[in-house]
Amino acid sequence: SIHSTDPDVRAEMLRNRRGATSLRWLRALLDEGIEVHGQVVVCPGINDGPRLEATLCGVLDEYPELASLCVVPLGVSAHSDEPRMRPHTTDEAAAVCDMVERWQEVFLNTLGHRLVFASDEYYLRADRSFPEPETYEGFPMHEDGIGMARTLELEFFGAADEATGVRPGFFAAVDGAPADGYRAPRTMSTNNTSPSSGMSELSEGFTAPTAVPVRLGKPAPRNGAPIGVLSGELGARVITPLIESLGRNDVRVIEVPNHFFGGNTAVTGLMTGADLNRVLRNEPAGHRYLLPDVCLSRGVFLDGVGIDELCRRVDVVATNGIALREALTP
Repeated sequence: SIHSTDPDVRAEMLRNRRGATSLRWLRALLDEGIEVHGQVVVCPGINDGPRLEATLCGVLDEYPELASLCVVPLGVSAHSDEPRMRPHTTDEAAAVCDMVERWQEVFLNTLGHRLVFASDEYYLRADRSFPEPETYEGFPMHEDGIGMARTLELEFFGAADEATGVRPGFFAAVDGAPADGYRAPRTMSTNNTSPSSGMSELSEGFTAPTAVPVRLGKPAPRNGAPIGVLSGELGARVITPLIESLGRNDVRVIEVPNHFFGGNTAVTGLMTGADLNRVLRNEPAGHRYLLPDVCLSRGVFLDGVGIDELCRRVDVVATNGIALREALTP
């Protein structure tokens, strides 16, 4: 978490005077040849504009060995009590995209790679087209929201043989490390699913299945039933063009506004059971509903609601374009 290379700005953002000098540990890591990926959370009026420009300049000057640097927007929930924290305007988001793209050229010409990337959310909030796939240089920060839209598109249209998912880090490499947190299985075994079918409750070798029907006594949709793809507000903007390209009138995207967190929270991974139930109650029974697994951990949403507590039967689908395409195949 870099946020700023200006000592005073960094100390202010971290609410810790030691934050002014704590980047010396980044320097120590890089000096030992350790691969480090950095992040800057941009807070409007605090570390954006000229201060963000100074940070990118500082990275080039002081930390050019960074593997990558992602620039992401501040998320502000309805529960925030920080009066200075606010979402970006469209113009501010566009300015960040422009600055990152200028600096990508600087890094490319100086270091031989682009190093800095703006998150997909920035392009959505700026109402901009996403960069071309090659711009992402292999999508090293995919799980941080950098290039997710492009990989989903490539996967959906068959231009990628494998899905780009969560990439194992240090703790995944430790022998016997438990699959907790974001590495936990997204769903638990259902009544008619066994570990041999790919739904193990434990972690080792876990691969999310293409679609896991959650039965739990709810009526199964008839063959050929209309399909609703559940998504957060930002995800819906990415998925809708893909669905529309199929030219099918039996598939629709169902946008799920995030009332639980509120504010500008709109990513699919933060969908909650309460918000899904609020939306699904107004959707017809007997339709087929696809739920991306990114919003689950061991079959539970962030608000503690279990998937068995949803008011409609859903099929849990791995969060990638290949799984989505296969789930939609008649």
